[in-house]
Amino acid sequence: MELLSIMMLTLLGLLQMNDTTEVVFVGDAMQHGPQLRVAAQADGAFDYSDCFTLLEDEIKSADYAVANLECPLGGKPYRGYPLFSAPDDFAYQLQKSGFDLLLTANNHCMDAGRSGAERTIKVLDELNIGHVGTYSDAAEREKRLPYIVDVNGVKIAFLAYTYGTNGIPVKAPVVVDLIDEKLIATDVRKAREKGAEMVCACVHWGNEYELRPSKSQRQLAEVMKSEGVDLIIGSHPHVVQPMEVDFSANSGVGVATVYSLGNFISNQNDVNSRGGAMVKVLLARYDDRSVILGVKPSLFFCQKPFYGKGNYRLVPQNLTDEVRVDSKSTFELFMKNATRLFDKYNKNID
Repeated sequence: MELLSIMMLTLLGLLQMNDTTEVVFVGDAMQHGPQLRVAAQADGAFDYSDCFTLLEDEIKSADYAVANLECPLGGKPYRGYPLFSAPDDFAYQLQKSGFDLLLTANNHCMDAGRSGAERTIKVLDELNIGHVGTYSDAAEREKRLPYIVDVNGVKIAFLAYTYGTNGIPVKAPVVVDLIDEKLIATDVRKAREKGAEMVCACVHWGNEYELRPSKSQRQLAEVMKSEGVDLIIGSHPHVVQPMEVDFSANSGVGVATVYSLGNFISNQNDVNSRGGAMVKVLLARYDDRSVILGVKPSLFFCQKPFYGKGNYRLVPQNLTDEVRVDSKSTFELFMKNATRLFDKYNKNID
């Protein structure tokens, strides 16, 4: 089907559909040592209340919000890079700020060993926040997947996979979903059989700090699309990469690929790692099926504390008044680089 006819189908759908569904995605939520130190309180708690305030309205206004939890909740002693173990307060703040689902399949998920992976699952369950990607055992994976959520009338299956665990063994009975084409195909099929109208695969992949997707990313994206994945959300490179909407030759509807959302919050220093993208995916029902109407990215910057005072704070691109003088040049360069990248390589993106 040609692009013009697809666009006409979408416009017709917009006229006929009363309800739309918005799902928001952000990238790597990390806790490096300096972040732990400024969040630590005298009573032993950790305060992250200022970190996400400028983005909370957008997160909470979405029908569903997803972030990549790139640090286990491994308990004390809390640690930053290279073997993370974040306090439970971090996950609690992500939930309080509006996130409904945390992805746990990433290269740092085993940093605190088997007990840390198990504890992460336990804490997230106690917080009653959704999570996919790691499981206490095979039986729990079988029970939890396919993870299908009815989001404003659209049944979406969420899957999560990682390229590896930094060489740390995944000790039984813990299960980490590694990238495997056969496994992905099986999971997608099961999700469809259980009634999923949309399938979202969140993939921890690619090469760190590279602004363009690798050949292996593109190849895997094509495989996933051929298996029936509707929405591919990427993380791991710690920088934003292009995104695109293509159209399935079989169904004639949009298939979206976001190669990397970059960092959500971190202490990384490279200019291109100092922020990330929030992607809003607009879904709706058309002719008894759910379709992607559009993909809209927005950029934000991670402003670090001023000489150890205050906390890390995420600043949207349009709120320049919130940027301190000492951060202004880095903010502007991050925005310039990311905008140039999107303008040059994004495809069919709002």
